Amino acid sequence: MYCKDVIGMQRRMILASGSPRRIELMKWICKEYDVITADVDETPLPQELPQELVRRLSFSKARKVFRQTQGPRVVIGADTVVALGSEILGKPVDADHAREMLQKLSGSHHKIYTGVAILWDDPCAQEQMGCVRFVEDPGVEFYPLSKEEIDQYVQTGEPFGKAGAYAIQMQGGLFVRRIEGDYNGIVGFPVSRIYHILRDARLMDGFPMEQL
Repeated sequence: MYCKDVIGMQRRMILASGSPRRIELMKWICKEYDVITADVDETPLPQELPQELVRRLSFSKARKVFRQTQGPRVVIGADTVVALGSEILGKPVDADHAREMLQKLSGSHHKIYTGVAILWDDPCAQEQMGCVRFVEDPGVEFYPLSKEEIDQYVQTGEPFGKAGAYAIQMQGGLFVRRIEGDYNGIVGFPVSRIYHILRDARLMDGFPMEQL
């Protein structure tokens, strides 16, 4: 699957995301990496399912950064949406939109879809680019929320810039009754699965002991 002369090569690690939580979790994998964001249109296509959307956008972000850079490199792109059934709940545009989303999620069981694309330079691959893509879809169950709770949470400003208008790793975690699946997949960066893909493809040198 991989060219012998590129397996184990020292590569520049690049995270194609400006998410503070993804940036923090990336430190679990490697000590040194660059952050290069990619500006892509995140509008869902007609009839596009949540898992299809995050798979497409994570790849688009990673590929855009990959094409902007040169040399031995690994680029990791990710995208996350909250979905209530087939309804995609992206980032709220204003306070009323955030309240509307949280009211829908109140007492619900919903899915968090996170797409990840890992690209690396590979002379033996199509487009000179190796690629692994996957989607995680952990579930979250919310407690019922009162109007007052929703209003007070929106006033904190935390829902803005967050898919589904909440952050489970912050005060939004107070609304969560239980979760199913990878917690970091809910946060938006399934770091353990990413680590194992990088390790198995020999794109990194074992466990990152320098982080301890």
